[in-house]
Amino acid sequence: MNQLRLEQQEAEAKAEELAKKVKALEQENMAKEQEIRSLSHKNQLLEEESEKLHNENKGHKEELSRSGQSGTHNETLQRRVQLLEEEAEESDRNIREVNDKLRQTDVKAGHYERKVQALEAARDQWEEKYEEMSKKYAGVKKELEDLHLEIGNI
Repeated sequence: MNQLRLEQQEAEAKAEELAKKVKALEQENMAKEQEIRSLSHKNQLLEEESEKLHNENKGHKEELSRSGQSGTHNETLQRRVQLLEEEAEESDRNIREVNDKLRQTDVKAGHYERKVQALEAARDQWEEKYEEMSKKYAGVKKELEDLHLEIGNI
């Protein structure tokens, strides 16, 4: 009987020890389950945050694409403006050159007009001299004819 009691005491001690282990394992299991619930909740929050960030990223990509397109459009417009400014500068240079040539032409035209007037005045003088000489010639010719007649009559 003593042996039975000893076995019973050993069994009770073992049962107590196993009960303690079971209790410790149950507590550890509860802690692990709590940790699992906490991590699951945290995982759910992170997935929601990830989805939110993914949507924001998608929005930013679209916005970046639009801004890239508008940036390209702005660059095109800037190139156009630059080309138009260069054309305007070239046109200004051409206008200045044409104005200079026009002034030179006006000066030459004034010079030639004065020359023409001087030549016309000289021509008028020559015409007057010619008319005077023609009259003198006609007069001298008549005198010569008259003289010829008088000589012929003698």
